[in-house]
Amino acid sequence: MNLVSRTRGAGLAGLLLLVTAACSSSDVGEQTTDSAHTGGNAFGHVHGLGVNPADDRLYVAAHMGVFRQTDRGFERIANRWQDTMAFTVAGPDHFLASGHPDTREDKPPHLGLVESKDAARTWTSLSLEGEADFHSLEIAGERIFGFDSQSGTLMFTQDGRSWTDVLSVPLLDVEANPGNPSSLLATDQRGELMWVEVGRQPKTVAEAPQVGVIDWPVPDRLVGLGPAGEVWVSRDGGGEWSQAGAVPGSPQALTADGATWYAASDRGLFSSTDDGATWEPVPQA
Repeated sequence: MNLVSRTRGAGLAGLLLLVTAACSSSDVGEQTTDSAHTGGNAFGHVHGLGVNPADDRLYVAAHMGVFRQTDRGFERIANRWQDTMAFTVAGPDHFLASGHPDTREDKPPHLGLVESKDAARTWTSLSLEGEADFHSLEIAGERIFGFDSQSGTLMFTQDGRSWTDVLSVPLLDVEANPGNPSSLLATDQRGELMWVEVGRQPKTVAEAPQVGVIDWPVPDRLVGLGPAGEVWVSRDGGGEWSQAGAVPGSPQALTADGATWYAASDRGLFSSTDDGATWEPVPQA
């Protein structure tokens, strides 16, 4: 196994600043007519990816809306240009998200925590509307963890409405340990991995590579993307790492749940069916 030591460089720092700056506004550009299917890069910056168990289709949460993969490319759901930042699939047709509203809607600039039970056709505000702009959301057992970019705070809720602060530090991504939902992994803006538990000080994962985007769907599959798209995999929960391959471009989002992994970068959408060793473009139209 190719073990790695921790190194730090300017490349990842630049990437993380770019990710943060590119997603700080509710401005979604011109919102004119919308065709049923996208062509070129109609997503804008991609914030999240997830496969809906109801239809086994890939959903893309992006600066220009939420998109569903079809047999002819991707379609913007409900013609809504909602800047959907944090995004997670909670169950069949059940999504949680945050971000900024479609500028045609009379809503505060920050959505707080919103929920959809019809696969992003409609959204309901649960809490912190006008206050929180979550950039990461993670379901961990009975809790929902979220990193709020406005306050710089990682917090959790058990009912979707009242929140408890956990940690105040700039974070990029948060993933729950699938074998122990009280334990989280988080990446900070230096690309450093850390263990986070409620009521305890965070601990750095000593032998982890630089990663910004992570996914941990099952105990023996922890995946992270490095600043140049390197795909790092740990089979033991972060103790040892090996490089599987590389996603072209600067990474934006990842889901490694199931036999097909998906990643988004500034060069488009990509999929892998060999545990991240090779990646093929996902047609957008």
